[in-house]
Amino acid sequence: MTLETDATPIAVTAAPTRPLSARERFERIYRILRDRICLLDYAPGSHLSEEELAQEFQISRTPVRRVLARLESEGLVQSVHGVGTIVTDVDIEELQQVYHLRLELALLVGKLSPIPRTADDLDRIRALIARCDSDVLNPDQRAFLRLNMDFFYELTAMTGNQPLREISERLYFQVARVVLKLMPQLGLVEEFTAFRREMEEVLAAAEIGDWESIGHIRRAHISMSFRRMMRHAGEANIAT
Repeated sequence: MTLETDATPIAVTAAPTRPLSARERFERIYRILRDRICLLDYAPGSHLSEEELAQEFQISRTPVRRVLARLESEGLVQSVHGVGTIVTDVDIEELQQVYHLRLELALLVGKLSPIPRTADDLDRIRALIARCDSDVLNPDQRAFLRLNMDFFYELTAMTGNQPLREISERLYFQVARVVLKLMPQLGLVEEFTAFRREMEEVLAAAEIGDWESIGHIRRAHISMSFRRMMRHAGEANIAT
């Protein structure tokens, strides 16, 4: 798959798209690899070859190394001398520490430079709820996590505090793959139901501009999700 493979098709009459800058290519490859790790396309313990990735994206190995270095700084991969780059697993201690921090950061979304939602913003959340209703009829783990990711981006867009958004994103993707790993124990339909309730509550608060409540709603659902996961962590062989 090349970068062009993931590009959105454009109409024949549309003006040609400009070439991606080096920074844009970096971000795009980074997000693709991060998604593959979080969706378990690259399972823990998988070896990521610089040469193969460079061939896939039709770039040199230098930008691939930069992407892998960023993923390593975020705890998603590890460079092992004499072996190469290996996808990491999530251990119980790390899971606990990340979730405890996410609980505290959730409250800040409604406090630090909240950004009022437009009608289009609210419509996107409504569309996610409708997508949830459709997906639950034929539940799929990857569809659930994709939906969860899309809603996460809507939440982070509610604050204008860039450091908060960046830290929240980093922590979210550190543990997102745990959701898939634990899904057989958690119960997919139950997770869809709990997640839909969270989206509905956030939408209701956003419609009246109650930003502080959104932080509390988010914190409560992160806490409940963490408690559900901790009950089943041993069954899914999360590293200890």
